[in-house]
Amino acid sequence: MEFRRCVVALLMLLLAAALHAQPVLFTDLAKHSEHGTVKISPDGSYLATTNVVKGQAVLALIRLSDKTESTVRPRDGNDVVNYWWASPGRVLYTVGLRDSQFEEPYSLGELFAVDVDGGHPKMLYGFRKANTAAPDRGWATFIGGIANDPVHVLVEITPWEKQYPHNLLPIVYRMDVRDGRKEEVVAAPMEDASFVADHQGRIRFAYAEDADERMQVSVLQADGKSWLSLPKISAQRAYPLGFNADDSVAYFDCPQAPGVSGICSWDAKTHGLTPIWTHPEVEADGLLRGLARDSIIGISFTDGRPAVALLDNQSTDAKALMLLMKQFPGESVRFVSGTRDGRLSIVLVEADTDPGSFYLFDHRAHKLTLLLSRAPWIDPTKMASKQPFEFAARDGLKLRGYISFPPDRQDGKNLPMVVFVHGGPYGISDDWDYDPDVQAMTTRGYMVLQVNFRGSGGRGRDFTHAGWLQWGGKMQDDVTDATHWAVTRGLADPQRICIFGASYGGYAALEGAVKEPGLYKCAIGYAGIYDLKLMFKRGDIPQSKSGKNYLKQVLGEDMNLLAQHSPVNQLDALKARVMLIVGGDDTRAPPKHSLELRQALRKHQMDPVWLFKPHEGHGFRQEANNVELYTQLMQFLGATIGPGMPSVGGGTATKAAAH
Repeated sequence: MEFRRCVVALLMLLLAAALHAQPVLFTDLAKHSEHGTVKISPDGSYLATTNVVKGQAVLALIRLSDKTESTVRPRDGNDVVNYWWASPGRVLYTVGLRDSQFEEPYSLGELFAVDVDGGHPKMLYGFRKANTAAPDRGWATFIGGIANDPVHVLVEITPWEKQYPHNLLPIVYRMDVRDGRKEEVVAAPMEDASFVADHQGRIRFAYAEDADERMQVSVLQADGKSWLSLPKISAQRAYPLGFNADDSVAYFDCPQAPGVSGICSWDAKTHGLTPIWTHPEVEADGLLRGLARDSIIGISFTDGRPAVALLDNQSTDAKALMLLMKQFPGESVRFVSGTRDGRLSIVLVEADTDPGSFYLFDHRAHKLTLLLSRAPWIDPTKMASKQPFEFAARDGLKLRGYISFPPDRQDGKNLPMVVFVHGGPYGISDDWDYDPDVQAMTTRGYMVLQVNFRGSGGRGRDFTHAGWLQWGGKMQDDVTDATHWAVTRGLADPQRICIFGASYGGYAALEGAVKEPGLYKCAIGYAGIYDLKLMFKRGDIPQSKSGKNYLKQVLGEDMNLLAQHSPVNQLDALKARVMLIVGGDDTRAPPKHSLELRQALRKHQMDPVWLFKPHEGHGFRQEANNVELYTQLMQFLGATIGPGMPSVGGGTATKAAAH
């Protein structure tokens, strides 16, 4: 009998170990996050959050005392894009529709309001507003509230077409949140301007970047009507971010030599800027919130991993943040919303292995309560971590990126590797965040390498501009150099390497395969560009003058050179197997790119694996289609570079930082 009990116990342990060893399901990785953001009302009585219900982003309003919830569903299946507390009892929100060229919903410029209990819904502004003599033809953007005025807010409206006397200049209005009635406050001094108001509800700055990337910054004079240009600040490419809680300090993003930004304080009397934070290599991510709704306690930035620079380490807010950070070692901890008095705050905790959870922090009671998790079905202990690395490219430029090892592969040696290239390419970067695409590959045993090649964001304007005119040139060489770095360190098996990317990354995947035919065994292009000349004729970018100018600026106008750097014209050198992933409604990288590449490959007797979804756009949105994408991707990798080694637990990956 005792022997039987031991056998049963052993079988139970083996079963539990086997269940734990199973990698995360693709259906779980493909699920949309349940929540986007969480914001607490100014008085702390309610929460507002975006929930995804049957694929639609809705607004949920939750009373904290009894968890009673009201749900606001936008009309016509639209998604909630953003929302703000106008007062303790009323919320403003904007909606958008899904468009094939955008990963996120495209805002329609309409502004809505609703009470915290879901009552008195009202469209305040928008072209679909009923019972109006003339439709509202413009984009409305919330700027901020007005102190001691619970029924009015500041709203920026940019007209769709020229309107006398301001043409296309954005205009600030004081708007009634009950019915949308508005009165003009001031017009911007330049087109495409953004405004910055203080916490009293006074407009203080307007700024914009013109077509030649010149910054224009103006400050509103005491009369509230006339603007004073700030040419010295404009010449520095500095621009305003916001104010501290009592409006005594204005903060500016202020680039520092050699082209990396810093954060400065602005002197209202001298109009001078004083640096309060700089970093030699990375830009600021933004200002760091404190406990209260309007407080700023520092600067957030990413130096491999998320980091903070506190303005005053001894402040109450700073001590509270540091205390919370100790409770979640190895994760990013931030205040994202707070009450007016700072008693209650919303805390976001997230990591490279964790999609993130929102907590309610009661500062007076020193109590932290879990509110909502973005993806509670994901077990962080079974996910792969991202290890930052850096190295020097062939011309000496320092590059950074991330290596993600399969969970429990502590040796990190001689692994099958996928080089995963980000899209954009300009101003976009791979970050230390939870990425379901990366997890799909690592949890199936493949090491994933991501490099922020020149042109990427987060390293300053000079670093971004270094990628201009470098499609198929130095940007591609950076990806190649990162691949060789992993091989020379013994991390990657040189006979089992594939390259994969979406959008620009799709281009880089195919260009890498034809430019380095002995390096990659396979190339996966997802919503990619494969004929650079075609970019000037097809897709949404060349449909506007600004889009055409952008293409000339970053690609150049030498059509012969562009043809030479187009994968579709270089297939004689190709040795790698190819997989193409295509959305039929993609207007950013039209299917014509992939169709012509497939036809050219077939002429070379190299028929690619083809995954085509007629109703998807620039990146798959539907969960079922992403499950199929992951499944076919793993089959393709397995057939080309061999199967990976599935995770057998939830340990941490080996570190690969190099300096």
